[in-house]
Amino acid sequence: MSEAPSTAPVCYRHPSRETYLRCTRCDRPICPDCMVEASVGHQCPECVSEGRKTQREARSAFGGSQAGLAGYATRTLIGINVAVMVLSAIVGGAKAVAGSGGWFGLLGSSTAVTKWGEVLGYAPYTLGGEVHGVAAGEWWRLGTAMFLHYGVLHLLLNMMLLWQLGRYLEAQLGPIRFTALYLLAGFGGNVAAYVFTPQNQPAAGASTAVFGLVAAMFVVNRRLKLDVTALIPLLVVNLLFTFTISNISVAGHLGGLVAGAIVAAVLAYAPPARRTVVQTVGCSAFFLILLAASVVRTVALLA
Repeated sequence: MSEAPSTAPVCYRHPSRETYLRCTRCDRPICPDCMVEASVGHQCPECVSEGRKTQREARSAFGGSQAGLAGYATRTLIGINVAVMVLSAIVGGAKAVAGSGGWFGLLGSSTAVTKWGEVLGYAPYTLGGEVHGVAAGEWWRLGTAMFLHYGVLHLLLNMMLLWQLGRYLEAQLGPIRFTALYLLAGFGGNVAAYVFTPQNQPAAGASTAVFGLVAAMFVVNRRLKLDVTALIPLLVVNLLFTFTISNISVAGHLGGLVAGAIVAAVLAYAPPARRTVVQTVGCSAFFLILLAASVVRTVALLA
């Protein structure tokens, strides 16, 4: 006499396996190999995959991605600055690294790389030579100058601050917003150097962007209702360097400081309901204002 066929339910993914387990979401039978632990009961792989699609990605307090915790943007910016310094040293030789500039001879000399990308208003590099500068149509200088340095000491001082401030701000803002802050602060400082310094005075360095990060630390921590008194010595020391050491672009540093504060305020105080739109429009508007200031300065130099 043959046995009656089994009426036990079988796993929908493995029809040969009997099971009395069911997915708590779709109620389909699943075998122990297929079930996935959930907060309540077990789920099948398909329901788990569907749930991940509808789950909102965790964001920072200002709408940024949690990827900012890894500091990838900060590391990338440091890498770019170091790479440009290496290129400048290859082109300019040992004196591009140290031993021929200011700060008791600790800074390096300018090279073809720094001359190509530093902020310069409208002047020749040699008497009677070709005129260079932003007003001569070399607009890229307003962006490239924030990645150029006169020697390794100049680079190290800026990269130390970028590493310390950048990782914290990137974690708070997310990599995209942090990168926008850095670039707009650097651009704002370079525009200030272009607008408010003599047309034949060159300037370069990540300090425009780094000063913007210092200001952003104040704004972000105030928005988070955190104590900012520990940041005051950092700001004071950097301002003392700015006003007491020769060959430092005061306009560039102060311009970066103001630009960083403005951009950070846009990012930190945007209303949550329309945060991304307000942040994008605000940053774009500030960039256009800086661009307009550059155009006005150019017209004045060429008049």
